[in-house]
Amino acid sequence: MKKLFTLCMVGIAATAVFAKPAADIQIAGQGAPVDDVSYSFGVVFGVQFADSGLSFNYSDFAQGFKDAIEGNLTLSEDEALSIANAAYRAALDKKSEESRAKEAAFLAENAQKDGVIATESGLQYRVIQEGTGPTPLATDMVRAHYKGSLLDGTVFDSSYEDGEPVEFSLSEVIDGWAEGLQLIGVGGKYELFIPSDLAYGADGAGSIIPPYSTLIFEVELIAILESDEAQGDADDEATSAAPDDTEQ
Repeated sequence: MKKLFTLCMVGIAATAVFAKPAADIQIAGQGAPVDDVSYSFGVVFGVQFADSGLSFNYSDFAQGFKDAIEGNLTLSEDEALSIANAAYRAALDKKSEESRAKEAAFLAENAQKDGVIATESGLQYRVIQEGTGPTPLATDMVRAHYKGSLLDGTVFDSSYEDGEPVEFSLSEVIDGWAEGLQLIGVGGKYELFIPSDLAYGADGAGSIIPPYSTLIFEVELIAILESDEAQGDADDEATSAAPDDTEQ
């Protein structure tokens, strides 16, 4: 199948992973009401396209589904795929344009707020607490706490919720983080407003971060790790994970 409809089947497989145990499910033809099965397939397909921006005539959708099942197509499969993919792409393009406009409006307004500073790249930041230590270099390993959210306030990741800070190299993170962290002195806490061009761009990140999303991070720089300290932490983790050969 073409990519559009492959996505639907992936959704079905993913849903199955979190489904009830097989013993708790009745299959159509073996006791399950056909209405339940029909509705369930409608849900599976609907979830796939709920956020696509597509508009559907549900009676025509049902008729197309019925005709495909019964082999009474009034369009060839290739024609149907061509129309569906074109509509899907047009809907995504429209959503992208709306997202870009929303992002531009937010950044323009945010740049005028007291305390917000914009860099040449388009990154914006606000100092919550100035650090008293050194700032990291682009190649440094650091230890930091952070909370990341979307413009609507949705928190998509937080080391605070996980209960411990994270360690990472600035060479391995999105451009907005790499630039923003280099502005923060150890002990400092900044709010970073990262445009999509410095984050995940047109692709977004999975189902959590939509395309063209400005990301807002509160970042607290705890330490810059020396290379031997970072290696030591890695060795400690490897040692703790290794089996104890003394136990028989």
